[in-house]
Formats: sequence, C-alpha cells, structure tokens
Amino acid sequence: MSDHPFPECPPEAFAKQDMGDDLDFYAPPRLVTHIDEGAVAALTHLYRKLLPAGGSLLDLMSSCVSHLPDDQGYVEVVGHGMNAVELEANPRLTRWFVQNLNQKSLLPLGDQAFDAAMACVGVQYLQQPLAVFTEVRRVLAPGAPFIISFSNRCFPTKAVAIWQALDTGGQAALVKLYLERAGFVNISANLLADGAAGDPLVAVIGLTPQP
Repeated sequence: MSDHPFPECPPEAFAKQDMGDDLDFYAPPRLVTHIDEGAVAALTHLYRKLLPAGGSLLDLMSSCVSHLPDDQGYVEVVGHGMNAVELEANPRLTRWFVQNLNQKSLLPLGDQAFDAAMACVGVQYLQQPLAVFTEVRRVLAPGAPFIISFSNRCFPTKAVAIWQALDTGGQAALVKLYLERAGFVNISANLLADGAAGDPLVAVIGLTPQP
C-alpha cells in the first residue's frame, strides 16, 4: 500500500503549472476581495454563527480583509498570508505572519491556542494539504471549527492540478478528504451561494475532536 497521504490521487495531483517561488508570485500586493459582495455577505453570516465571540481566531491564507462581522469582537485574530502589505492593511488582524505553506507547513503557533480557524479561497493552492490541515488541528482547541471556503475563482497557474480537474462537488469532496485524513470530525459541506446571481461559494467545515 502506498505511503502517500492521498493514494487515491495520481502522483501529479498536487503539481502546478507555475513551479516558481510562490512568494515571488504574490509579491505585488492585491488589495482587493476575491469574491463578490453576495458571497462575502454569505460568508460573514456563517462566521457570525460559528466563530465564538471573544475567542481567538486563526485566519489562514488571509489578505487585506477577513470578512468577519463588523459588530463581533474577538480577543485576537492572527493572520497568515503571502504578502505583508496585504496583511498590514487588514484592520481585523491583531498580529500576522508571512509563510509559504508549500515550503514549510509547520505553523509558528502554540498547541490548542485558537478557538476557530478559517481559510477563505486559498485551499486550491496547497501542495501539502494534509500537513497544513494537521497543523491547523494542532493549534485548535478541542471542538473548534475549521472553516474552509472556496469559489470558482483562482490563479490557474498556481492552483494544483487536481483542483482544476474537479467540479464544485468534487472540490468539496476533496476538502472533506483533507479534513478527514487530518483527524477532524463532524465534517460537512455547505453551499452558501449557488452562483445564480454572482459568485458561488462553498464552505467545508470540520471540528477538532473532543477528548
């Protein structure tokens, strides 16, 4: 039996067209949202329901905006991303760090330090998703949610091959597989926006297991 974390996938599944340094690609700041207003509103509504007010949050693969409810306060929001200018411009982040997760998956964060984590429209770029998701599980408290959202947009030269080969349902199933292999439980896929009047948006959610 293969010791590859995803033996169901072909060897080239996590290859990408542009194998150049990701930090070079993301060096020019993009101070924009990557989904439209309807999708943002749907995601913010979900965050309002699932993210604990007054909690500590990890915003993985973040940018200049986190889509958090304006009227909800959190003790801290730690942001990770690929561009310092974008992260510095995000008013919701209390601190942040730049790291290429495709080169180094280990997060510089303590065990069980966060009450929830989210990753908005970034999962399609991960070449070591199991390693990253396992790290997210490590830094989350027991019973904490990890919310991964995605749309139909991407930088095609940087998205992994398997992501681009799948339709929306297949992409949701792939993210569910990532969560399952990393040890998350109570995994669900949720259609937040169907795309009929704008950008589609899917959120896949898993919880860290309770002791």
